[in-house]
Amino acid sequence: MSKFHSAIREIQTMDSLSKEDRWVNSLHPLVKLGLTVLFIVLTVSCSKYDFSRLLLMAVYPAAMFILGELSFTDALQRLRFVLPVVCAVGILNPLFDRQIVLTLGSVALSGGVLSMLTLMLKAVLTVLAGYLLIATTGIEKICGALRAIHVPALFVTEILLIYRYVLVLLAEAKRVTQAYSLRAPGQKGIEFKAWGSLLGQLLLRSMDRADRLYGSMLLRGFHGEYPGAAERKPDRRDLLFFAVWTLLLFLLRCFPLG
Repeated sequence: MSKFHSAIREIQTMDSLSKEDRWVNSLHPLVKLGLTVLFIVLTVSCSKYDFSRLLLMAVYPAAMFILGELSFTDALQRLRFVLPVVCAVGILNPLFDRQIVLTLGSVALSGGVLSMLTLMLKAVLTVLAGYLLIATTGIEKICGALRAIHVPALFVTEILLIYRYVLVLLAEAKRVTQAYSLRAPGQKGIEFKAWGSLLGQLLLRSMDRADRLYGSMLLRGFHGEYPGAAERKPDRRDLLFFAVWTLLLFLLRCFPLG
């Protein structure tokens, strides 16, 4: 299986997860969007040595994985390229901050090591929160929630079209690489001298297909406003879920430890 085919399948799998008949998926998208933003803000606001606080904050993504019946292993597998990058942010901290700030039995942790672990955990929790939002809501409903809070239509439409046109670009890249491999059997990869022409062909083919897709959107009544933006109002269940988790997140963030 090619890398392009694998990437297309991963995006399609994420879309199918958000459309499954599960309790969390049926919650109002504005509630899940608001909780995700609140969780990220509270998580990022933790101090650089507050590792134990972040362990408490992990209750939210853990509960969402359980309620959404999602696999944590599959999430790590899909985020395998993102997590190492975001976790590398504080990897040099131990070199600059060597003062001992915590002792666990016979193990002494310097400020740099503790801040590095804290930054890594922050990165993992925030990325997982974004993954949970997409896996339980879907890009269309997220865009609808953004329009519900009066985010400019142009900005929301750009997000939606970029997300959708990624599939178009990947599909065209898959066709181009397959055509090249059929014309160069036994060759591993693509020769450097062919990169320019192939990238040009990929750009032209993807633009041509995107233009046809946009034409079909106009024929179906698209006039710059995402038609799925109108969404039902939150009911009592949605408001209760939002209120309970908002209170719990603030308690986890602000309640003194020890």
